[in-house]
Order: sequence, then C-alpha cells, then structure tokens
Amino acid sequence: MELTLLGTGTPEGLPRPGCPCAACAACVGTRSRAATAVLVDGALLLDLTPGAVMAGARAGHSLTGVRQVLLTHPHDGPAVELPPGLPTAGRVPDGQELSVISGHRVRAAAMDAPGTGYEVTGPDGGRLLYLPPGGAPAGTAGQNGQRPYDTVLADVLGRPEALARLRASGAVGPATDVIAVHLDHDVPPGRELERRLAAAGARAVPDGTTVLVGAYDAVPDLPRRTLVLGGARSGKSVEAERRLESFPEVVYVATGGTRDGDAEWARRVGLHRERRPATWRTVETCELVPLLADDGPALLIDCLALWLTDAMDRAGAWDDEVWAERGREELEDRAAALVAAVRTTRRQVVLVSNEVGSGVVPATASGRRFRDELGRLNARVAGECEHVLLVVAGQAVVLKE
Repeated sequence: MELTLLGTGTPEGLPRPGCPCAACAACVGTRSRAATAVLVDGALLLDLTPGAVMAGARAGHSLTGVRQVLLTHPHDGPAVELPPGLPTAGRVPDGQELSVISGHRVRAAAMDAPGTGYEVTGPDGGRLLYLPPGGAPAGTAGQNGQRPYDTVLADVLGRPEALARLRASGAVGPATDVIAVHLDHDVPPGRELERRLAAAGARAVPDGTTVLVGAYDAVPDLPRRTLVLGGARSGKSVEAERRLESFPEVVYVATGGTRDGDAEWARRVGLHRERRPATWRTVETCELVPLLADDGPALLIDCLALWLTDAMDRAGAWDDEVWAERGREELEDRAAALVAAVRTTRRQVVLVSNEVGSGVVPATASGRRFRDELGRLNARVAGECEHVLLVVAGQAVVLKE
C-alpha cells in the first residue's frame, strides 16, 4: 500500500497567512505544510483540502483515479470544495466498514473528540490507522486479535496520550512507522521538531512524500538513558516529561519527598502532578538503586539535586568535621552505587538535575561542597547516558546524542 502525504499541517497550514510568529517565519520551502490529506494507492483520498489537485500534481500524482473521498475532520471543520471529477466526499459511521472498488477496506474508528478516524487495510494486507486532528481512539483501536498497524498517521504532538493508548493496546508495536501529521506552529520546525518526535518514536516527513506501508524499517531508536540538565525554572522538568508522554506506563520518581507544613512546597508538587498523564504512577523515594536494578516501565527521576541533598544529610556531609572524618567517603560510596546502577539498568530512564556553578560562589563551605558534588555527580551520570540535554530559557540544547 502506497501513501502520498499531500499535506501534513493543520487546516490553516504553515505558515499561517498573516501570522508574524517565529515558527511561521521559519516555515518556508520544504518546511511549509499544507493541510493534511493522504492519497492511498491513487484510489482513496483521506481528507479533502484546498489545493489537493495541485498538491497531488507537485507530488507526481493525479487524482483522476480516486474512487472514494473520506473526511476525518469534525463536522464543523473546514469547508471543502470538491474538484471536478472527484467522487462526493463523505464519512463512514463509527464502527462500520466500507469496501472500496480498488480493493481497500476502510473501517471507521470512534474518537474521543469530534472527528472520524479510519483503519485502512490494503489489497496487500498492509494496515494503516489515520487519526483526525486532536483525536484519539475512544476504545481499543487495532486490537481484535490483529497484529499492530504497519503505519499510523496521527496528531503526535497535540495528543501524545493517543500514541500511549495505542502502544498499551498493542496497536502500535516496535516496528510501527508513526508519522506526525496535523502539524501546527506550537513546535519550531527543523531539528527541534525531529528531536521531539524521535523521543515519541515518531517522525515527520515533508509534504508530497510517498511512503510504502510496512516497508519502513528505520524506526527511531530511543535512548535508554537520558539526562536533562537546567537551571531553576528553565523548563527542564517539562522537557523530561515530554520525552515519555507518549508511552503508556511511566513511574515518576520524586526525590523531594514531603515537607510538613510547607504550603509553598505543596503547591509546587501539586503543579507537577497536575501536568503528568493520569496513567503515570508516582513513587516518592531517594532509594534509586533498587528501582534502576528492577525490570519495569520507564522511570522519570526528578531530580538528582534533591537526591544529593538527601545523600549528604545521611552522610552528615554538611558538617566540616564529619565531612573530613567519614562524610566524604560515605557520600562517594552512595554516588558510585547510583552511577553504577544507571550504567547497568535495563529500563528506559530519564533523569533530571540542576546545572550548577555558572556564576555565584556559595558563601559557606557546605554550600560550595554541595555545588562541587552536584557538578561531579552530573558529569558522572552524563558519562553513562546515551543522550544529554541542557535546557536554557525553555530551549533544549543537545549536548550528547
């Protein structure tokens, strides 16, 4: 089954007419995106968008062979104009199946938001799932004892939890080619877009790209260990959460614990919890080595600075005399055990830590000690990670990949 993506953007397209934002300014040439529409084997057109005939011509395809036009957008979505010679556009009722004269079978999948999703099975047995903008399957799409989809076209960045659901149900497997469509200007184009999609196990393609369902074998290889560094309010925790938001099971390891009577700290913790997916499980502990040694779902550890605070508390490392007598050695043993656990873990893990030492020198010996030990810990953990990011002013800079 051959798919030609006539467009990969939202209905407004990129750049949006008259929009002065930085993303629209950068969306020129191959980075521009028309409204998403997909031509399947030259016979089935999913979504009818303005300029579809010209988009097909630019991609080297004519729409004269189209036998069926199906709509996915909400019923109050953008108006469609039918080019001469094309069949009348329609949609399949949820749960019902349509057989196209070309040999394709199309089943409408119910969505949890307005719009219609389609499962398409080609004459060769290839399986495609195409979701509307802002839509996710309402049930267990693709289960029914069938193998995973070969290709999924979805609003990956707008609805990452949709991909998580599909993975949980087995509808998306390790070899599924996930292509992001309905792309808007929420994410800058270029390397930043590629990086965010790769973290979700997905990719983007330029308008006019033709792909063969089931033939793509270069599925993004997700790093097992990622370290995200950044200063206070840099966006490092949001970046770390973003790297796992499209996966069905995540254990969020909060090393800060609870602080009785501290209302401001409770508000901070509450805000963190509210933005996490409901399917994530939270564990409050600084005992990271057993978690890293166990098998299980992905871990998000936030953060190493608070872990170090706890480790220094246990070693009595804040006191100069204790530090000199035994604190240094005890802290080194705990740090070495953590680094070794990161090195040998079989789980996917994203660690968060504060980047320190960029200016102000702490006024006390214990403060300088903490700064130095956190810098050393960050460097050692980074050495064991395949991927390291530094987040500055909400912008992620790749230090190691």
